[in-house]
Amino acid sequence: MSKLDELENWFEDKNKVMIALSGGVDSALVAYAAYQTLGNSAIAVTADYKTLSVEELQTSKQICSEIGIKQLLLDYDELENPEFTKNDSNRCFHCRLELGDHLIELAKKHNIKIIVDGTNLDDLGDYRPGIKALKQNGIQSPLVDTNFSKSEIRDTAKSVGLSVFDKPSNSCLASRIPWGQRVTAERLTRIELGETIVKQLTNVKQVRVRDYDGSAKIEVDKEMISVFDTKILKQITEKLNMIGFRTVEIDQEGYKPGKINVITD
Repeated sequence: MSKLDELENWFEDKNKVMIALSGGVDSALVAYAAYQTLGNSAIAVTADYKTLSVEELQTSKQICSEIGIKQLLLDYDELENPEFTKNDSNRCFHCRLELGDHLIELAKKHNIKIIVDGTNLDDLGDYRPGIKALKQNGIQSPLVDTNFSKSEIRDTAKSVGLSVFDKPSNSCLASRIPWGQRVTAERLTRIELGETIVKQLTNVKQVRVRDYDGSAKIEVDKEMISVFDTKILKQITEKLNMIGFRTVEIDQEGYKPGKINVITD
């Protein structure tokens, strides 16, 4: 039995399922397997909570279109949650706790008792307070139950024709702001625009523009740093200055998830 068979079998005895779907490959594969097994009894839900980039939202719609699964959009504003905006080490916990509450409420309206997400084995090794919050709300993780690693997810997604199989991992825009510095709409807009500008000028796919209180530190994979020659960096700096960043620099250590998860004053 293939890993995909195991994942599809996970849904066999379920009547109706709601999938928390972002714009990433993990939840895309879960949605694919659920739809293959349950058809229209599987519904995807994407939360537009104002810290999700427009790019991710569009990708989520594309994924649902490819799979053929129905998508519902949850529309609320995380910036109204003071526990989230104060941006301490539990930011992700409060984000996912609120998301879980909204998912449960929506599931009740559609008479759905099972909610699943895209958490996989690789996620369990990181500091992920958000996973703890989702578990607290009873949200299940089929990829963990069927022992899927990230590389196996990508291979399987490729084999079934999902266009996001090689999409770089992403996280909410608030993750670009160091713990201890408040999350605001202005900063999120600046970060999203900044990352779009860098991608357009360099064609680099995975970009983080970290916002250190108005100073931009750009993170890309180490082998891509050489793309940022003097001319390109000058263009990027000019454009990022225009949208509100005072200074711009390239992080010479390269991209590393969760690098700024430290409290700063």
